[in-house]
Amino acid sequence: MNWQDHHAMGRRTGVAQAVVLLATAVLVVAFFRVQVVRAVRYEVQSDSNRLRSVVVSAPRGLITDRAGVVLAENVPGYSVWLHAPSTDSLVAALDRMQGILPTDSADRVRILAQYRAAASEPVLVTRDAPFDAISALEEQRPWNPGLVIRSEPKRRYPFGAAVAHVVGYVGEVSEAELRNRTHPGTRRGSLVGRAGVEQYYDDQLRGRDGLTFAEVDALGRTVREEGIEAGLPPSPGETIRTTIDIELQQFVEQAFPSGQRGAVVAMDPVSGEVLALYSSPSFDPNAFVGGIDPAAWARLTENRDFPLFDRAIQARYAPASPFKLAVAAMALRRGLVTIDSHMDVPCRGGLQYYNRYFRCWRLQGHGDLTLREAVQYSCDVYFYQLGLKLGLTSLLQDGVEMGFGDPSGIDLPNENEPIFPPSTEYYNRRYGPRGWTSAVTLNLAIGQGENTQTLVNMVRFYAMLASPDGSTPEPRVVAGAAPPPSHALGLSPEALRDLRDALVAVVDRGTAAGAQIADLKIAGKTGTAQNPHGPDHGWFIGFAPADAPTIAVGAVVEFAEHGSSVAPLVTRIMARYLLGADAVRARGPAITIEAPADTAPAPLPILPDSTFLRNQGRDSLGTTAPRTR
Repeated sequence: MNWQDHHAMGRRTGVAQAVVLLATAVLVVAFFRVQVVRAVRYEVQSDSNRLRSVVVSAPRGLITDRAGVVLAENVPGYSVWLHAPSTDSLVAALDRMQGILPTDSADRVRILAQYRAAASEPVLVTRDAPFDAISALEEQRPWNPGLVIRSEPKRRYPFGAAVAHVVGYVGEVSEAELRNRTHPGTRRGSLVGRAGVEQYYDDQLRGRDGLTFAEVDALGRTVREEGIEAGLPPSPGETIRTTIDIELQQFVEQAFPSGQRGAVVAMDPVSGEVLALYSSPSFDPNAFVGGIDPAAWARLTENRDFPLFDRAIQARYAPASPFKLAVAAMALRRGLVTIDSHMDVPCRGGLQYYNRYFRCWRLQGHGDLTLREAVQYSCDVYFYQLGLKLGLTSLLQDGVEMGFGDPSGIDLPNENEPIFPPSTEYYNRRYGPRGWTSAVTLNLAIGQGENTQTLVNMVRFYAMLASPDGSTPEPRVVAGAAPPPSHALGLSPEALRDLRDALVAVVDRGTAAGAQIADLKIAGKTGTAQNPHGPDHGWFIGFAPADAPTIAVGAVVEFAEHGSSVAPLVTRIMARYLLGADAVRARGPAITIEAPADTAPAPLPILPDSTFLRNQGRDSLGTTAPRTR
């Protein structure tokens, strides 16, 4: 071989070596890029292919009464989830489970909607599976490879219907709420409060969900669930201690007339703490755990008595004679009368006002009374004239200042605002400038007409009467830093004492004389509110001990016809709280309230433009004046 051939071969060898070196360099760079630079990215991608995240629900915080007795707790439960590579495989898995864990059409619509929204995540089949169903599913796991079973806490309400409207219940967050970010931090399947304390304090109770993983194969079938990756542990919610006295709350439930509709509110007049709040009929919040059965939901929502409706804070009733104390306080504050003042016209069963005759509830009349006696015997004629002395403008102005136009501010959701005209312009807008007369003043003066109040707002007013300075904080179900009182009576200590003495006379020898218990000094007022849908509603609101009140209690019972029928219920509640259970059992009067006819009248409406309000307006302007006591 000559030197030219040797040189050519060396050149070719060099080129080949360069190519090999270049290829090796490219491969080294590529390997470095894959294994070092992008290692984390590909590792995450690999894990996302083989791992599926599963939410671990955080235990909701406990809800307790004022003494720490648990009102809402968590107990062990089982949730069932499914991984599925397609909609068809999801439906097939549900079909295989149908004999063990039945799902109806509504369940499947929800499950499929959840799957379409996030196909890479497992879908929740049920949050409250019974243990026998879980055992059967575990036996059939080979035929359900996408099955995921989790042990997680579920809600339990030990006192059931007794505290339903106070504590509330929980339900799964809806797609609309997720879109609108109504509950920040929630995801599909999260539980949120739906009523009561559960809803109002949901952010504190909910906690923060955790995260764990399940390993799946290429077809999305679960391979294993334990010991895969370290997840994020859930953070439990806060414990909420309420002001409720559960023993008193249970007594209220047991004492409330069976089968009747109405509500009771008991509160501390100094601190504003709510000791008991009960609405009848009630419901069992445990029925909502894990999702309520459609048939049970229909029974609740189609029930003519509306058990989900909280009559303590949502129902609005004409306040009737309990409102007379507000009119008396207005007149005393303005110096128009004293507690011993008489009216110009004695009560002879009614009062002629222009071309209308306004009747008193006692057709034979009460005669010539002082303000103290008018409160004691609930004389309508006296308060007709007192309202005229005040005048409509002053009555409305003072009523707004006392808080009758505002909700009580209680820390529960969905409280309805009372209806109370802020000024005479209300009547101009509603009836036209010439569509009403000053006769509306007479109806307002006895708690009828364009005035509907919630029970909690009326109890708040009586707590003001019971407090040392004529003011009280907003009612609170959870103790905390309550804002300062926004309303006050503006009465002197002497005027407050005079009104309390008059209320004591109501129970001692007036319209509530039959409700007196033992030696307990009780101040209170009966009321009978006209109801265009049937028998009148009965009111009684009071406080005790009258000389140094520590509890204010109000009750309204629909169709009770007379406030005197409701008074024994309230005085027994006071005695139970102040004297103990034995004193009430030994000396408490019986409560007998006749139930309405077979076909109950229509329920009280909620909306301001309801038939009830329109009827109340007609009562104020029509030919028949109401009678209350």
